[in-house]
Amino acid sequence: MPQTERLLEQVVNINSGTLNVAGVREVGAVFRKEFDALGFKTEWVAMPASMQRAGHLVAQRKGKKGKKLFLIGHLDTVFELDMPFTKYTRLNDSTATGQGVNDMKGGDVVILAALQALQANGLLKDANITAYFTGDEERGGKGPEARADFIAKAKEAQVALAFENAIDRHTVATARRGSSNWQLKTFGTAAHSSTIFKPTVGYGAIYEAARILNSFRETLSQEQYLTFNPGLIVGGSEVNYDEGKAHAEVTGKTNIIAPTAAVAGDLRFLTEAQKEGARAKMRAIVAQSLPGTRAEITFSDGIPGMAPTPGNQKLAALADQASRDLGLGPVVAGDPGSRGAGDVSYVAQYLDCLDGLGAPGKGAHAPGETINLKEFPLLIERTALMLYRLTR
Repeated sequence: MPQTERLLEQVVNINSGTLNVAGVREVGAVFRKEFDALGFKTEWVAMPASMQRAGHLVAQRKGKKGKKLFLIGHLDTVFELDMPFTKYTRLNDSTATGQGVNDMKGGDVVILAALQALQANGLLKDANITAYFTGDEERGGKGPEARADFIAKAKEAQVALAFENAIDRHTVATARRGSSNWQLKTFGTAAHSSTIFKPTVGYGAIYEAARILNSFRETLSQEQYLTFNPGLIVGGSEVNYDEGKAHAEVTGKTNIIAPTAAVAGDLRFLTEAQKEGARAKMRAIVAQSLPGTRAEITFSDGIPGMAPTPGNQKLAALADQASRDLGLGPVVAGDPGSRGAGDVSYVAQYLDCLDGLGAPGKGAHAPGETINLKEFPLLIERTALMLYRLTR
């Protein structure tokens, strides 16, 4: 464990926000060295420069025993270079904090530590394992090539195990929600603030954006497994929003009615039918403009949903048995609504999948993200035992 924790500290202390291409590649280089030492054949799958994404690390070991495994991690975090940086810090004997410490650098280290345990006992021989660490899980690159190689290599396997953070050691994910994005733009008439609401002027772009967002909340917020979050909103006399950099600039005055506003958000869902139903309702709301305004909304697909299947449940049963045999207690499938989207969903239609096998902790995607260092080695042991049984 001391060696494992040092590896975790090393990668956490490298900023690898998705848009920090150099940082993502640096983390990938650290993990590549570890896979090389285990006898895996490694490669870096580069993305087109226009995509502005670092690429992916792939490590493979060919064999003829047991199931062909596809192990999923990711190198990037949500913490970009312009955000406050938090290094790996032990808070006490059982807790440490740092960027990506559980989502999901901790999960990547679970994979490596389990493989190192098997290698130390001579148990990797003849195993067929592909480990695939993507570089843009948190903000996926645009275009099919972003996941083309990922999907192709997954199709060669029989079982996918994904190591997004564990909610706790008794819960795994047999289903995950998908995610997509939406952009709302509203328009009004620029005029003196004293004329707002008058028939010749109308309500302005900001009131129209507020109406739409509140109607989304009133109409859709109670639907199971469906969430939609407006993560960025700007409005004023002039608005410039750079989607690629997730950055906006705005100017305006309190005595000028805003002629434009922009909102960027995400939409999370369990099935394609739920996604399309939500989009239809959102479009209908957008079309009901306030006087003197107009609005438009566009949608872009992201990660598909991962529906629960009998094959996924069999993998949960394997995790349950391994946990019980180690004296760690039972494992059950968690609520799909408790998780967002993940890379495993891209391949869920092709093979049996299980997620939530990574590092235990709290506060993912927020300052103060933590890892539970007491349960961390227990989940590494469980992973090692599962990998052993699947590759026999």
